[in-house]
Amino acid sequence: MAKLLGIDYGKKRTGIAETDDLQIVASGLTTVETSKLFDFLADYMTHNTVEKIIVGESLDLKGQPNAIEQDIQKFIKQFQKKYPRIPVIREDERYTSKMAFESMIKGGIKKKKRRNKALIDQVSAALILQSYLYK
Repeated sequence: MAKLLGIDYGKKRTGIAETDDLQIVASGLTTVETSKLFDFLADYMTHNTVEKIIVGESLDLKGQPNAIEQDIQKFIKQFQKKYPRIPVIREDERYTSKMAFESMIKGGIKKKKRRNKALIDQVSAALILQSYLYK
């Protein structure tokens, strides 16, 4: 089996998570500068087989797209041009940053480390991927 990638796309940073090869467990992988996201993906794809990517869908409380959604759509179009055989699935990402922060507290991560927004993005990507896996 191949891995699934979870992506929490942001203007500055993008959190990335991956599953194990059996697609049972989602784990935070890294956070990359969004401007370097395709470089990261190209390198990752040369070393791993990816079945599909799960990209967070940025919606407000009323279910309407947030401003970042236009940027996410551009990313998805570029991704599909570059990797046409890898399906892109959307997953609601509302509350993932808050849930990521709360899970870090419950996990005993120190306050100083919880301020690391890159870590929050990575955990958010894992939550997006978990949400897809457990449907």
